[in-house]
Amino acid sequence: MELFSKETYQERRNRLKRSLSGGVLLFLGNEESSSNFKDNWYPFRQDSSFLYFFGLDLPGLVGVIDLDLDIEIIFGDELTTEELIWHGEKPKLSDLAEQVGIRQTRPMKEIGNYLENGKQRKIHFLPPYRPENTQKLIHWLGISGARIASHVSEDLIKAVVALRSVKSEEEVREINKAVNTSVNMHRKVMVEADPGMKEYELLSMVTGEAIAAGGNLSFIPIITTDGQILHNHNYSNTLVEGKMLLGDFGAESAMHYAGDITRTIPVGNTFSPLQKEVYEVVWMAHQAAVQALKPGVRFLDVHLLACKKLAEGLRDLGLMKGNLEDAVDQGAHALFFQCGLGHMMGLDVHDMEDLGEEFVGYTPSLMKSRQFGLKSLRLGKELEQGYVITVEPGLYFIPQLMDQWEARNVHKDYINYGKLANFRNFGGIRIEDGFLITSNGSKLLGDPLESTIQEVESLRSR
Repeated sequence: MELFSKETYQERRNRLKRSLSGGVLLFLGNEESSSNFKDNWYPFRQDSSFLYFFGLDLPGLVGVIDLDLDIEIIFGDELTTEELIWHGEKPKLSDLAEQVGIRQTRPMKEIGNYLENGKQRKIHFLPPYRPENTQKLIHWLGISGARIASHVSEDLIKAVVALRSVKSEEEVREINKAVNTSVNMHRKVMVEADPGMKEYELLSMVTGEAIAAGGNLSFIPIITTDGQILHNHNYSNTLVEGKMLLGDFGAESAMHYAGDITRTIPVGNTFSPLQKEVYEVVWMAHQAAVQALKPGVRFLDVHLLACKKLAEGLRDLGLMKGNLEDAVDQGAHALFFQCGLGHMMGLDVHDMEDLGEEFVGYTPSLMKSRQFGLKSLRLGKELEQGYVITVEPGLYFIPQLMDQWEARNVHKDYINYGKLANFRNFGGIRIEDGFLITSNGSKLLGDPLESTIQEVESLRSR
């Protein structure tokens, strides 16, 4: 188990304590989660906010920060003799707690009484996403499951988001590790993917690379010749010359910081002429968005800039027409770009998504849109120095969506429906990299990975 210094966790908790006025802060670590029977577990993944403030990457722990009494406690149990037989000896919980600056540990059985004694005070907790943690809250706090959401602490959510959004230098170093492993994973696929291979063979490659680097996958990989399906987790296709392969995947470092990269490559050595035209549109939109990144700029506006660049390219391809400013304002481009331009990245690949996009990506004065396409933008608020974000424009040609819009004449003033036939079997193209927002712009995270048509084709020809 890798940790930052004791002082790092102490400073994080101290900053959190200064941002809230009173009560008990309750951080639920995760448990082992069974796959198909009780003792056959999925790989353990600790809760990211627990990791951020308490650091210990072990199941069965709860962290408490008592603001009124100014004490910090980790609740958890030592391994029993029977557990030691199966899992081996582990350091004592008190010794581990000391490594993250916690002087007091207590058995888990005592937490119910601790919280019961503090019921007259505010107990702050974050939204639970694991059912076992929901059950703990029901039992400990005497709240029905239906009312858990209404008792979640908005003050704690806002305080955690404010702290976790701005990455420290040591966090950026960890993210760079994850991104560099992600670069190696992508380059392996970009070199070794050949016609006749199965997508699941490539999945095994990237999984092995991530684990060999000491971490794991940061999310379930997307590796598909059906790139028009935005989150495709089916790996049964055979790679066929003339098709494109879209790979969206990344590694998680040993400390659980994430990388996330997407590349689209030809299955053969070169793109077709039409594939090159579409790829260039996406690449230019990516470059325009990256150039616009800097503190004080709303990511919503960067997203809309990329949409306008995509619309201009689609007009050149004969697929869009009319006033493109109006077309983007009304969402006509979403026939081809149905998702958001990017997201925050850190301890989660979609950082803090469990806390709610309205808190992580938006503000009370900037609410999330309900417009098709734009409603999928996870991040809209102003960028700040220290944010880590992704930029991932794309173009996706989805036959069912094209048929539906054409049947209803949706945005007929902006879309040349007669030109869509040539794109029904095209697929999709996405390009994605991660960036650190700096004092006057942005910086690419990790080592550069080939992205231009010339670079990609050169790599494919090795």
